[in-house]
This record gives sequence, C-alpha cells and structure tokens, in this order.
Amino acid sequence: MTEVLDVLSKYFGEEVARKLLDVLKIEKLYPTQEAAIKSGVLDGESIVLAAPTASGKTLIAVLAALRHLVSGGKALYLAPLRALAAEKYQEFREVFSPLGYKVALSTGDYDSSDPELGKYDVIITTNEKADSLLRHKAPWFSSISLVVADEIHVVGLEKRGAVLEMLLTRIRSSFPNVQLLGLSATVRNLEEIASWLGAKPVRVDWRPVKLREGVYYDGAIYFHDGGVKEVEPREGALVDLVLDTLEEGGQALVFSPTRRAAVSDARRVSAAARKFLSEREHRLLAAAAARILQSHSDKVSEELANLVKSGVAFHHAGLSSTSRSIVEQLFRERVLKVVVATPTLSAGVNLPAKRVVITDYRRYNVELGYHERISVMEYKQMAGRAGRPKYDLEGEAVLIARTAREVEFLMKEYVAASPERIFSQLGSEQVLRSQVLSLVATEDSIKDEKSLKSVFSRTLFSAQFSPLAAEAAVEKVTRWLLSTGFLERTGARIRATAVGKRVAELYIDPMTAHMGLEFFKSKKRCSTLSYLFLLASTPDMTTVSVRKEDIDKLEELLQSRGEELPSPPEDEVEYEWYLSRLKTALLLEDWINEVREDVIVERYDVGPGDIYSLTQTAEWVAYSLSQVAEVAGFPEHSANLSILSKRIKHGVREELLELVSLRGIGRVRARSLFNHGFKSLYDLVTASERDLARVPGIGPSLARAIKAQLQGGAEAGEEREVLEEASGQSQLDEYLYPH
Repeated sequence: MTEVLDVLSKYFGEEVARKLLDVLKIEKLYPTQEAAIKSGVLDGESIVLAAPTASGKTLIAVLAALRHLVSGGKALYLAPLRALAAEKYQEFREVFSPLGYKVALSTGDYDSSDPELGKYDVIITTNEKADSLLRHKAPWFSSISLVVADEIHVVGLEKRGAVLEMLLTRIRSSFPNVQLLGLSATVRNLEEIASWLGAKPVRVDWRPVKLREGVYYDGAIYFHDGGVKEVEPREGALVDLVLDTLEEGGQALVFSPTRRAAVSDARRVSAAARKFLSEREHRLLAAAAARILQSHSDKVSEELANLVKSGVAFHHAGLSSTSRSIVEQLFRERVLKVVVATPTLSAGVNLPAKRVVITDYRRYNVELGYHERISVMEYKQMAGRAGRPKYDLEGEAVLIARTAREVEFLMKEYVAASPERIFSQLGSEQVLRSQVLSLVATEDSIKDEKSLKSVFSRTLFSAQFSPLAAEAAVEKVTRWLLSTGFLERTGARIRATAVGKRVAELYIDPMTAHMGLEFFKSKKRCSTLSYLFLLASTPDMTTVSVRKEDIDKLEELLQSRGEELPSPPEDEVEYEWYLSRLKTALLLEDWINEVREDVIVERYDVGPGDIYSLTQTAEWVAYSLSQVAEVAGFPEHSANLSILSKRIKHGVREELLELVSLRGIGRVRARSLFNHGFKSLYDLVTASERDLARVPGIGPSLARAIKAQLQGGAEAGEEREVLEEASGQSQLDEYLYPH
C-alpha cells in the first residue's frame, strides 16, 4: 500500500492519492500498470498497450484521465459498442464522482454537437458518436487533452474500423497536443499501430489468473502446455465440459456460432446445471425469470425465463436490453452457472468465467451464404474471458474437436497461433464516401483535393498500402460525390453543397441520401410501405433474413401490393435481397400499426432486441431523409418522412403522436387513453386526475404525473421519479398491459 501511495502521490499529491486508493480499494499495482507508468503514460506520453483481458488496463485509463483532470484538462473515452461504453461509464463514475469530477455518457443522436457535454470532465462515447461530435464541431472538443481508444484492434474490423481510424487521424491532425492511449488484448502488429499514432508500443503478457488453452476430444482436454485433463464422459462433449466445470465450483461461458445454436446448447446443459443450485439461488433465479416475463411476453423471453430458472441463460443481440442486463448481473453475482452466448459477447461486456468453451471454429455468414472460419483474433478474444480474478486460480479456454485429426488442426491454427495483423479497412468505398464528404463539409482547412489527400496521407491505410493507393481511392470517391451533387468544384477549389453538408452532419452514408433523392425525383406521391421499403434498401439499414416458409407469403403480397414497390429484379441473388428488404419493410409497417411485439417476434422470427435495433435505425434514416428532402426542395416527402420517423420511434399510428409525446406514455397506454376518449393533449388538460386514473394502464401515480407535465407544475426531478415509478421498466412497460 505504501509503495502504491508513493507512486500515485508523485503525480496527484498525497491527499488526492489517498482518496483515490480509498475509492479503488487496491493495495498494489499490477505489472501491466507498472509497465504503462514506466513507459510515461502519466507523464503525457502517448502509448498503445496490448495486455490480456483483466490485466488492469481500465485502471491505467483511470489514472491517465485523473492526471489530466487535476491539471484542468478533459478526457474522452472511446468504446466500440454501446454496451461497453455503458459499462465503462459505471466504472468511471464510481471512481471520479467521489473525487469531485463529473462523468458523462453520450452514445445517441448523431445530429447534435451536444454542447452540454462541455460541463463534464470525462466524456465516454462510442467511436461513431465521437466522430459525429467532431463533424458538428462540438465546442468543448478543443478542451480534450486525453483520448483513450479502448479495443483499438477494432481499427482492423471491416464495418467499423475505418470510423475509428479516421477519427484518430483527424484528432491527431487537428489537436496535435492530445495524449493518445490505445488499449487492446490482441494486437499482433503493435509496433506498426503505435508508429502510425506517434505512440510508444507497450506489450505485457501478464494475467492475474493463469490461462490454459486446449482442445477437448473423446473424454480429455489436451492443453497447449502439454497437460492432459480427463473429463468423465456422460452426456456429450458440451454437457460433460460444463458438468466438470460446475463440479469444481466454477462457472462456464459457452460460445456457440449462431443464435439458434446458443438457445439449443443452453437447453442441453440446463438439466445438468439445475443440480448445482442452492435454495437461495433457486429463489433469486425464479424472481429474475419473473422480471424477464414482466418486461416482455414473447417466445424468446419465455424460453429465456424457463432456462434462467435452471441456472442457465443464452445471450445474443436478439434479447431485449432488460433481459441482457439481468443475465449479465446474475452471472457476475455467480447465481447463473452457465451462459451460452454468440461471439458478439466477446467484444462487448466483461463476463469472465472459470472455463470458456468454444463449440465451433466456424460461423455461418448470412451475406455470403456459407460457413467461414472465425479469425484467430476472435478466438483469442473469447479465450481471454477464461479465469475470474478473486475466484479462480486459473482459467481454461477449450475448443471442442470432433475428430482426432481436428485436435491437431485446432491446436495449430488457433491455440498456438498468433492473432492476425491489423490492417486498415479504409479502402472500402462505402466508408470513404462518408469520410471524404465529412472532411470537405466540416474542416475549414480542406479547400481542394491536395489538402484532402494530405489528411488521408496520415491514415493507417496510407502507411500500410502507400500514399498513392490512398490518393487513388480518394480521387475515385471525390468524383462520385461531385457527380451526385454532394460536392461542387470551382477551379481547383472543392466544397460541399448545401445537401452535402447536411448529409455529413446527419451521419448517414451519402449513398443513402443519393437513393433518397432519386426516390424523391421519381415519385410525387407514394404509400407508407413505399417509404419503408426505401428505408430498408439503404446501406445504413440492416435487414431480416428470409426463411423458406416466408417466400410464398412475400410473393403473395407482391401480387396484391406490387404497385407500391419497385419491380423485383430477375437475378436470383438480387431477388433474395429484395425479399429481405420487403420483409423488413413489412416488419416496420406492423410496428407502426401497433401490432404487439410478441406477434412481431413470432411472425418475423426476430427477438425484442432486433426490433429495437431495427426501429432505432429506421427512425434515424427516416429523420435524416426528411432533412435531406427539406434541403433539396421536396417539402411533401420531407413532411411525410418526418411523421414516419416519429411513428417508427414510438410504434404508433399517426393519431397517437400527440399522446406519446408525454413521458411515461408509450404505444399501449396511448392507445388505451385514445380508446377511452382522451385523443389529444387538450383532452388530457381538461380531464380530471380521477378520470385519467380509471383508464387501464394509467393509475393514480401516472395520472398525477401526466397532469404535472401538462401544467408544468412539478419539479423536474420529482416528476421524473413519479414517472419512472409509474412506468415500470422504461420502454418495456407496455407489455404489463397487453391489448
């Protein structure tokens, strides 16, 4: 303790150091933290740190941030996923609030500079949100003196890597004095990434819990260190490995390749896990299952609730945020014995377990239509979850082999292999469209192609593939942006048009805006389904997959409503994508027509989390296209899409939009009020609290809160408290009162 106090006192003074240690409850620094401090992270040196999961990287970020805060600076913490950003927000708030510093979390609304964030000392965002804030020239950005890029290996991921690459490039270009701190568990070409960022590479292999990696086959785990562990054969590889883990008092985290496999595998291990539950755990799990069912009444939630009562849960993006939070909390508290997850969890929240089991090294690629191997980096991310500090002396990551030959293959290609090098993904035209337009539209220093290319010369793409390759890619995209009218050229000078500037601010793919503009030009009037199909067709939207049993229904609908839609393509692959867009549009149509969520889940084979994700994205694309239409001179389309955006947000018919503008009133309560004669805010103003309280789903507390909102007579905090109490589980409260 004295040694740690001495180290921290050097940088923060003894008083602050003592307060910090009191909050952190640590007695010594991990080797990872010592290495970072020796490398100068608290002296303002930019570093990229590669160290295993749970080796103390977050504390390094905390210490680096505090070093800047005591000097009057601000810290920006970048996370690749909203779930991870939310987790870090909780951790940072617990540390910094007692020290008198304010922490903010900002992950939504890409059409704002969020000036109020300037009041905070530590700002935690996703990479995309930070990129949006930079485009909007957030006034407080110049006060940032430290930028932490968590999971910096994301730079190498196909869909999201280029956003982080350009964000860090622009920060280094515009704010050269900012200290950068990159964090990752898996960076093979660490020196190359650090060199690109002008930072020191720091690699630490120490883990607080020893990790043993191996392959299971025919009743034994063959570890890379030469050890062999016998596992009693009973009910098959997965169940046997889980039973062996639970018998040793540990928890198991299983990674299955698909959602369907995750649910199936959770069912398979549930009977085995149930035997290890105490009476107290049975009670806690029964209560948790009831909470899951209270928040949602669909088949996915029912399946999850039944499994939770057995001490097992599945975890994937189709679950509601409430269900995911319940599962994560129960597993951290060691009440749940087994979680079976899709690999997306490996890049998200931190859920360590004594044994990690990877059931398959292949995954089905929906877009390509075949199975492909997972990367070594992805395997290492999953394996890194093995071993829970304070509970396990060692963690085990186990791949399941199906043949003796596969044992050797898995050992060589995964266990003994190094993760792949990180390569820039900025060469993608889809990514470059947005980034080039953003630079021209928002950076005053970009006046021509020469200055534009100068920024791209500082990217990882330029460093890895040559400046000439970067220039050629920028030239091609610039030509497209000029041809579509998002940029214009006068002599050597290029600048964004009014539409182009708005597209950059809205944080959508310029191709989405181009598709919208072509749609507006070709159609004077169109149906709601026509607009929804447009949204589903844009590159910013994801679509739901089409099952064989869907095809007849979709083709039947084409016969009856084909005039509302573009003609189907003749190409077989394009036709399949067309049907996927149509199915997505129909899901959205059901949503805004107030079809119950459990019906949508069943009808479209999706989960509550999918509905939330789809509607959230569709709402944003509809809003963005309404803005594009307004600037481009299509007022009718702008008005229609603006209304549609609000309907998608709330999941209601147009007649309920007034009612759902009130806090605490969602789609079901609004319909209940409407059906009982309260059809407008005026009706609510003139109604008595007693009359409102009689409406099913309202009650006295919410009736009082509604009147307070309308009269503006309640204190904001008091009103919010009443609304939260009355509403139950935020947006999920609707299903307490089904139709």
